Amino acid sequence: MHRRLIAATASFLLAWAPLAPLAQETPAFSRPSQRGLLEYPSIHHPVVGDAGMVASQNELASEVGAAVLRRGGNAVDAAVAMGFALAVTLPRAGNIGGDGFMVLHMAVPQRTTAIDYRSVAPAAAIPEMFLDSAGKENDAVSSVGYRAAAVPGTVAGLWLAHSKYGKRPWAELVQPAIDLADKGVALSHDEAFVFTWGRERLSASGQAKRTFYKADGALYRVREVLRQPELAWTLRQIARRGADGFYKGDVARRISDDMKAHGGLISVSDLAAYRAVEHAPLVGSYRGLTVYTPPPASAGGATLLNMLNILEGFDLKAMGLGSAQSLHVMAEAMKLGYADRSRILGDTDFVKVPLKGFTSKAYAAERARAISTERARNTVEAMGPGDPWRYESPSTTHYSVVDAQGNVVSNTYTLGSDFGSGVSVAGAGFLLNNQMNNYAHTEAAAAKAEGKPEPLNAMAPGKRMLSTMTPTLVFKNGKPWLVTGTPGGSTIIDTVLQVIVNVVDHGLNVAEAVHQPRIFQGAAPGALHVEPNFNPDTIALLRAKGHRLAPHETMGSAQSILLENGRVYGASDPRRPGATAVAQ
Repeated sequence: MHRRLIAATASFLLAWAPLAPLAQETPAFSRPSQRGLLEYPSIHHPVVGDAGMVASQNELASEVGAAVLRRGGNAVDAAVAMGFALAVTLPRAGNIGGDGFMVLHMAVPQRTTAIDYRSVAPAAAIPEMFLDSAGKENDAVSSVGYRAAAVPGTVAGLWLAHSKYGKRPWAELVQPAIDLADKGVALSHDEAFVFTWGRERLSASGQAKRTFYKADGALYRVREVLRQPELAWTLRQIARRGADGFYKGDVARRISDDMKAHGGLISVSDLAAYRAVEHAPLVGSYRGLTVYTPPPASAGGATLLNMLNILEGFDLKAMGLGSAQSLHVMAEAMKLGYADRSRILGDTDFVKVPLKGFTSKAYAAERARAISTERARNTVEAMGPGDPWRYESPSTTHYSVVDAQGNVVSNTYTLGSDFGSGVSVAGAGFLLNNQMNNYAHTEAAAAKAEGKPEPLNAMAPGKRMLSTMTPTLVFKNGKPWLVTGTPGGSTIIDTVLQVIVNVVDHGLNVAEAVHQPRIFQGAAPGALHVEPNFNPDTIALLRAKGHRLAPHETMGSAQSILLENGRVYGASDPRRPGATAVAQ
């Protein structure tokens, strides 16, 4: 397969600037300034291109996207082709049975927009279906099996993006995925291993076992070829009829029939009624740069903007990259952002939320005053309650792709858990999501029992559940500059935040920014999670500030692209084997 990978680094002057004074832990070194391509001040190097770039978690999917760009397709075309390819090559997460969010920018005419293709609850879903006898969420129902699946949005989202902004014929973009499903994919070590620990979940349906196990029930081994002929059939329906090939006709009937046969909830009418929605993105700023993220049902975008606004009140650059002081401040901002996220956000088609207030500089300044630079606060209550409604105006209404014309796409989509619900649709060969577990079932039941208002993320038929997915674009001087996003469940928002801070505050090239060790702090009083191999001196200093630290596996897979000085710099996160950036 033709590839053009150009490994080089954004280069910098080798002379160090004078050391800046820093209170407490560590001296902050300034970054050398950029100069030529033949100096190597960094350990980590991005892929460099002169035209377009794609970055994804799977090499084959990245090759598919780059090939589309070489044939004259734009960034949206490449994103569509990659989305379908990942449904074949990365079945634990890539999908046509899941959902997601896309933020994109078109250079001519100038337009930045967001597409919400989050799943919705089926019309037949009622809260009691997902509760046990004690009124707690029953994970065995909401997370695994036929009732765990919400009405999927991926095909509708990709279709909407292509219909409005694509160039190449739709069928041409789906064809690479059909070929991969028909001919099969040789499994890497990572892909073969994934099926071993996903085996229990994949046993949720006979079709999943037929698709992902051999005829004798054994799993495929490294370098063995996994073919998916029934998925290829489904993709052909989509190639011929667009979104109607999935939401109407034979595919829709196979989904509905399989649901009826196993007590599932998705009906033909649910599928026919589903719509992806285009929204104006949320717009914020950070140190003079413009940040675009998706609005709810993504709770990630608003929370990211809130955290960035809080951090603007602190000189992270002077504190130093990776210092205990900078990590402490970021952790405290994360603590506040996650606490507010759970209280005030929901699907805006169903509930009213203070988006303008939550993402305002004034509210962030108020919340920043609750942060002590010396000590961690162990509870959000100790930091004081926030009220973003006071800042709300009453009149207010991941893979990454860049093309040679300056169009950019940041797209995050998911099945929920790895392999989603474990249900593969009989005769259709694709996995369904398990997004019904993302509603606040337990909290809603408790509120009902106590006669209190239900939480904003309570389930309702047709309602989108909240998501942490945060595909993000950062603009500099009015033009796209950084394209980023990541998987990672609850860690997504914090990961995107750290990539932005690493590039903006600490001047890292995009590969360095992606490679840096990460922390995760949700709403207090949870522990501050740290990736493996953190500096033990830094760990000691964070503990001295009152943080309860917990070791964590690697976080996320940030697929990122930086556009600067007429070049594009791609960085695929090494945390997931097989992730690859490919230049056009």
